Amino acid sequence: MDEYIVKWVPVGVVLWSLAFALVRNSFQSRSFDFCNRIVSVCHACLAVTLASLTVQEWSCPVCPLASPSTPLQKQTLAVTVAYLIYDLICCMFDDHISLDNSIHHLVSIVGLGAGLVYGICGSEMVAALWLTEISSPFLHLRELLKEIGYKDTNLNFAADLSFAVIFTTARMVGGPYLTYVTLNADNPFLIKAMAVGLQLVSAFWFYKIARMVRYKVAKRRKPIKAA
Repeated sequence: MDEYIVKWVPVGVVLWSLAFALVRNSFQSRSFDFCNRIVSVCHACLAVTLASLTVQEWSCPVCPLASPSTPLQKQTLAVTVAYLIYDLICCMFDDHISLDNSIHHLVSIVGLGAGLVYGICGSEMVAALWLTEISSPFLHLRELLKEIGYKDTNLNFAADLSFAVIFTTARMVGGPYLTYVTLNADNPFLIKAMAVGLQLVSAFWFYKIARMVRYKVAKRRKPIKAA
């Protein structure tokens, strides 16, 4: 088994758990979900940064296709697999368990884990990671603002809109393209299946986000508090 799974993933789970404990201790008056979302924002920023650093040729960010993963790509994937395992476990202790979020975590863990096991298609994997995490800071910012008293404000609406635009561009424009090239490259069946699965989950979330934006825009017709 790949050393990145044996060494990096278990250590990563422990480190993300310690990060949550530190945040929880620093924000004792805040909710469990609030603290977990701060850790999630940290992971999203780290994942996007690491994924960007692994790009070998910016004229073709997903190239070379179906090629052996570089050490940095493996490290990037291992960091995120560790985070996803931590977050999946952490979410089980929250008051509200989201079924679609749990499915997304499982699909991502299996897909990225398979990439580590096979040791190939690193370019496609980190590209998928970049596309899925680029909107995450705004996703969590929406909820963080609500808890600190900025619900239904101009600032919260800006966060909602930013998240919707970035998610739609990444998942529904970049996502289908990445799925297409992954399916047409000489990748293992499991990798291709996970690419399709992730895109289907993204499409489902896009539907929910579109409904959210429609509701938010309609609500803007009423007076709201200034941020």
